[in-house]
Amino acid sequence: MPITVIPYIPEYITVHLGPPGSGAENVTVSFPDYIKNVASSEIYPTWEPAALRANILAQISFALNRVYTEYYPSRGYSFHITNSTATDQKFIYGRNIFDNIEQIVDDIFNTYIRRIGYVEPLAAKFCNGTTTTCDGLSQWGSQYLAQDGYDSMQILRTYYGDSIELVPDAPVQGVRASYPGSPLRQGSAGEAVVVVQTSLNRISQDYPAIPKIWPVDGIFGPATENAVKRFQSIFNLTVDGVVGRATWYKLVLLYVGVKDLAELVSEGQTFYNVSFQYPGESRERSSGDGVVALQFMLAVLSEFYDNLPFLPVDGVFGPRTRQAVTAFQQMAGLPQTGVADETTWDAIYEAYAGAASAILSDGIRFPTELSDSAAREEFETYALSTRLTQFPGYPLSLGSRDRKGGAA
Repeated sequence: MPITVIPYIPEYITVHLGPPGSGAENVTVSFPDYIKNVASSEIYPTWEPAALRANILAQISFALNRVYTEYYPSRGYSFHITNSTATDQKFIYGRNIFDNIEQIVDDIFNTYIRRIGYVEPLAAKFCNGTTTTCDGLSQWGSQYLAQDGYDSMQILRTYYGDSIELVPDAPVQGVRASYPGSPLRQGSAGEAVVVVQTSLNRISQDYPAIPKIWPVDGIFGPATENAVKRFQSIFNLTVDGVVGRATWYKLVLLYVGVKDLAELVSEGQTFYNVSFQYPGESRERSSGDGVVALQFMLAVLSEFYDNLPFLPVDGVFGPRTRQAVTAFQQMAGLPQTGVADETTWDAIYEAYAGAASAILSDGIRFPTELSDSAAREEFETYALSTRLTQFPGYPLSLGSRDRKGGAA
């Protein structure tokens, strides 16, 4: 199954009492106390309850995004957030807290906003809406909406869009640095290696000199070492192929940057890896990760076998997926049921793995159409560039575009 990344609520958060890079003091306070301070400093306690809740949820999510992305630690700082409103949100150490704000924070401090289908807390930026405006929430605008009868979720969706949801009752724990604690090198294995491999593959889209790693399997082998060395060379790190603290946090910094995880326009993060292990029988009207993997393998194979129809990858087992499964079963001499049982899955994977080993040896990646955002995130590691194969069946000229099919 995929390795899932679940954000948590930190017990404590360290705040720098000044702009980044200044010599100001760092203070460590409990996360609820931090949010109570920010809310009491940013908004008025006399506002409508719906406006207060909407603003506090935005403040919680923004702070959690800073912690989750290790925004400042990855830049070499020893704090999680600043009190500079130019980059973060207002925090006045030692100030008084308003009673109604304290009650709201105690009720919702472990609830945050995220985009549906993604993991990271939303970088829920905001501004006062009068002297400054921004793409995020307008603080005064939220009050006017609340006076018009909007509830807190309607207010948030007005500013952040309909594709957001609330995650309630997030776990609370001490802040954990993502660095695994000891260097990773050839022979290392586990989730930390998956993070390295996936991060390098995504960063390589923006820095093509970094070779792609196949497969993303959590095993630190020669291909991973080679990619690490190229990364280190590009970013002026010690070129030893070992992922120590400096290389790890440079990976974190670049990964967060290329995916805009600390921005409202975030590319979004779902999970790190996908397994091609048999997920159970798939048939028409099935959906989910197993169907995504099945469709991807069939889409790759369609590049090599004319009798396999092209198949978009959308995670929904529709008539076109059944047709592709049936066509493969006919080619492989299996019962033509259109159902991906274990025998069919194993045969598809065996054919796919053979094609992968033949083509990926020269560093070329398979093309595929990813019509679902989750599927696109899941397979961005693999489908990263096009490959010339057979004539597409129609003339190509200036302005031509890929032809897209209907539901899979």
